[in-house]
Amino acid sequence: MLCLKGVRHGYPEPGGWHVVLDDAALSISAGETVALVGRSGSGKSTLLNLISGIDRPQAGIVSVGGVDITALSEHKRTLLRRRRIGFVFQFFNLLPTLTVAENLRLPLQLLGRSGAAAERAVAELLEAVDLTGYGPRFPDTLSGGEQQRVAVARALIHEPDLILADEPTGNLDPATGNRVVEMLDRLVRQRGKTLILVTHSPDLARHADRILRLQDGRLVTEAPAAA
Repeated sequence: MLCLKGVRHGYPEPGGWHVVLDDAALSISAGETVALVGRSGSGKSTLLNLISGIDRPQAGIVSVGGVDITALSEHKRTLLRRRRIGFVFQFFNLLPTLTVAENLRLPLQLLGRSGAAAERAVAELLEAVDLTGYGPRFPDTLSGGEQQRVAVARALIHEPDLILADEPTGNLDPATGNRVVEMLDRLVRQRGKTLILVTHSPDLARHADRILRLQDGRLVTEAPAAA
């Protein structure tokens, strides 16, 4: 599902050059759940931007589902993200002027999907995240945990192959955050999707099949804590 080969990336900073990735290599299979950990500023979010094609690496290859996205134009990378990748963000990123149902419909509309099938998908995902009946409500009427459950539903609604979750519990209390990640992990596994979860929490990382630590520009594999 995902392959990185010889990826190098960095950016200038006062007094020199900050290397984020240095000849990084990675292979993730379809259906695998991987936790990505590392200290603040180690480049975890930058890595997600490279995987999703938001940014291009300065060297190396990033392949998603067998497609070398580093060779694609910006427009084609955008289309690939819409079709094959779902995102869950720390600060939810729900559109405040749209209802819950409208937030879920948006990824489908961007792909030209509408009508009864889209409405069924919205209803099914709201039921899956225990928010049946919340469709007409606006995000600011929901708790943080409820908003993040909507964000999980939005990430899954267009049936992407790959889910990228960037500190999805960072704006939640520990108990609520754990419930959200348990729900995300369950739904991803039920659907056979691939998940990359960026987290600082060892308790959340234990849900993963594998832990990757970003350290000194390299990706180092660690066993899950539960093992």
